[in-house]
Parts: sequence; structure tokens; C-alpha cells
Amino acid sequence: MRAPILLALATATAQGAFAQAPRHLNPMIDLHAAGKPVLGLYAPANPRPRPPQAAAAGAAPVQPAASTPMPAQKSQAELAADALAYTKADFIFDGSMEHDFDRGYAGFVQFMQAIASSGAVTKGSLAQLHHPLAVKMAKVGSDAALARTRIGKQLDQGVSTIVLVDVEDPAEITTAISAMRFAAKGGTRAESVGGAPAVWGMDDKTYRAKADVWPLNPQGELTAWAIVESKEGLARVREIAKTPGVAVLFPGAGTLRGVFSTVDPATQQRKFDTEAWENAIQQVLAACKEAKVPCGYPANDPATVEQRMKQGFSVFIAGWGEPGFKAVEYGRQASGR
Repeated sequence: MRAPILLALATATAQGAFAQAPRHLNPMIDLHAAGKPVLGLYAPANPRPRPPQAAAAGAAPVQPAASTPMPAQKSQAELAADALAYTKADFIFDGSMEHDFDRGYAGFVQFMQAIASSGAVTKGSLAQLHHPLAVKMAKVGSDAALARTRIGKQLDQGVSTIVLVDVEDPAEITTAISAMRFAAKGGTRAESVGGAPAVWGMDDKTYRAKADVWPLNPQGELTAWAIVESKEGLARVREIAKTPGVAVLFPGAGTLRGVFSTVDPATQQRKFDTEAWENAIQQVLAACKEAKVPCGYPANDPATVEQRMKQGFSVFIAGWGEPGFKAVEYGRQASGR
């Protein structure tokens, strides 16, 4: 009887120590460390007008639809207020800089200024970011200078997570992580910090100490996520998952879907290989499990969250709006959060 009692006491002591341990400013790190799911939302954005529908070959011209007025465009400050009003997401995900960095960055700066002016940190002795920002980085490959410039600009706005798209080589991750770390930590990040300390609610010196990459630095508050979106990336996914500093790995489900589809030249209809696509997703998940790295997935409804959570995915990104809200709330409830 003595051994079970000792085991129970040890477990209780460990749990108590964990409960009393200081929390990270970045709450996602605490959730990763505790093995809890992390559920976030795309940042709210203004709707984009749809291009006119083209007529199929040999068909009558498509008549323009009756004019439908576009909803009023919101300012970045109004969009930031919308994001802050929803409090159940663990993070806000921004993809505006993936394809056109300069254009997306200008709007993102305004968005972050509004976040900062509203206060991005909870008050109290255990302060945390209540809406940490995860942002996509336009693919930079192994271009160290480009990574240093662009990632530095994003981090200077108070970003917590850099998301690397279309990763095909572990060197891309190493380059990006170096750009996220100050020289004192062995990286290449410029010493300027922009408005990030104000967003994090601290002075420049404290920010420089905390703004390092977790889990490379257990006390760090920054994380790097990677997305595999090609057959080339899948071929090296095990290496990518094991690259030091990767906090979360995703299959780029939407892009991978396109990889495993073809267009019939006769009918111009797209044929989709469901089995190959799902196998690719599971290949990424297997690499995550082998490397003991959390695996992420885009999930815009409760059913998808339920399915993927059972398989072992633990980080979810949903679209802004009611379906996404329901996905986040289901994931929290299903995981006891």
C-alpha cells in the first residue's frame, strides 16, 4: 500500500507545483506545456468584393447581377475592437501579410496600435496577453536578410507568434528563428524593439529578456509555427517537425487540397483525391507525434474540431464569425476548459 500512497503524494505535489508556477505572459505557452488544446480565430476583416463570374465556354454571357451594396468598411480600430470583444479565443491569427507584405503590414500596424491603446495585457500580479497575435510571414525561404527585416517589423508591433508558410526545408525554420532572437540569445534580430514593450506592458529591458523563442528558451514568450503545404515539404516533414524551436506544426490543409487535385482537360472539372489529401494530413500529424510537437489544423465548425481533436490535433484556427465562435467554444468545452 505504501507505493501507491507515495505515488499519489508525488502526483499531488507535482500538480501543486505546476499550479503555483509563474505563468507565461503568452498564455498559449502555458496551454502547450499543460497539453491543453489551443483555439484561435482569424482576425476580423472587411469583406472583399467578388470578381464578376466568367461565362463557361460556349455558354451565353453571364448577365451582371443586380447591384448589391457592400457593407460599410470598418476602420482597423473598429476591427481591433471587434477582436477584443470576443474573449474566448486563445489567440488572434492574422494572414494579411502572406502575399503582399508591405501592403498588409501597413494595415496591420494600425490594427496593432488599436490593440495596444485598448490594453493587451490583463491586470494583476499574473499578467498575461489576453489576445496574443499569431501572424503569417510571407515565405522568405532561407533569405536571412529578408527574414530579419520582415520578422523584425512584425515582432516590433508586439506579435507573439510568427507563422512560417510553405515550409519545405528545416533551414527555413532555422533562418526565421534566428531572425526572432536578439544577438544576446544567438540570433540576428535588430536591437530596436518598436512598440512591442508597450503592447506587452513592460519596459524595453524586460521585453528584451522575455522576447525569446520558446521552447528553445523555457522562459521565452515567442513561438514559431510552421505550415507544410507541398509534396516537397511532406517529403521532409519529419525533419521539419524535429527542427529545434518549432512550437506547432500544421498541414496547410487548404493548399494541400489543391496539391492533390487535377483538372480534367475535357470537362475542365476539378478532380479531388480525397484519400491522398487525408493521407498527407495524417503524415504531418504522425511527424508531430514522433517529434512530440503540437499539431495544428484549420477547423471552422465543431464537428471538425471533434474529429481532429480525437486524432491528436491540439491547435485550431477558425474563421471569424458565428461558425468559428461555435468551433472555439466547442473545443473549450470538449477539453474541459
